[in-house]
Amino acid sequence: MTMERIRARDGATIAVHSTGTGPGIVVVHGGGVTIDVYRRLAAALADRFTVHLYNRRGRMDAPPRSEPYTFEQDIDDLAAVLEHTGAGNVIGHSSGGFIALQAGLRLPMERLALYDAAVSVDGSFPAAWLDDARAALRAGDTARGLAITAAGMNTQMAASRLPLGVRTAITRAFLRTPIGRTMGDLAEMTLDETAQIVAHDGPASQWKGVTAEVLLACGADGPPHYVDSNAALARALPRARTLQIPRAGHDAINRARPRLVDSLAAFFAAPVSPQRSVRRDALN
Repeated sequence: MTMERIRARDGATIAVHSTGTGPGIVVVHGGGVTIDVYRRLAAALADRFTVHLYNRRGRMDAPPRSEPYTFEQDIDDLAAVLEHTGAGNVIGHSSGGFIALQAGLRLPMERLALYDAAVSVDGSFPAAWLDDARAALRAGDTARGLAITAAGMNTQMAASRLPLGVRTAITRAFLRTPIGRTMGDLAEMTLDETAQIVAHDGPASQWKGVTAEVLLACGADGPPHYVDSNAALARALPRARTLQIPRAGHDAINRARPRLVDSLAAFFAAPVSPQRSVRRDALN
């Protein structure tokens, strides 16, 4: 993987990490993580595509983000990466999916693949837990804050119904792992992003100006609200289809599950269709 430093619109430096050969794909990562967890995905696509990864503001080799936080700086940075690489394809995951979809309203893209895109359609995104999680972080209890966040977002998991004290103890052990430390360090930023997602709640029609061909994917074992929001977006977007991956959770894209990787590769390799295409597919 090679690294190149490019200039953001505000003059800051963005480090773009690239691998592979073929048409370019830019990956917009989710909240609470860095590009490190997407390297497996990049390697899986590298024999067919040139995959570009970059850390969003406030993470690793990225510049600090502006405060108060909005998604505008993230969209500007994606614009800079697309312009520099010449890529017409984008993958967005979780809150990175929101950024990519919002960017699709104003940036030229050919294809946009979203996995578990954190988009709130008519109140679909669960957020009742947000104030409690913020209060825990303000009190200095990162483990409690992340435990509340995990249960609020993953209502489908049996662990979300355990007593909060038990979940906090489990999370405290998780925070001693490398990925846990990263998520703990970025917890406040993650909640800021969640607040912005909730603030942009509204009808799916607000996204109808996205002209790229869009794949709205989610995991069958992931948070159920993604199924509903994807279906609503597919009805509103002019060129979109949904895809549900069996036995896949929210992190299936990080793990580069073969069924998901193959679906992404097929989507990006297919000819761009000019006609409206609203379909719902499922792998068996």
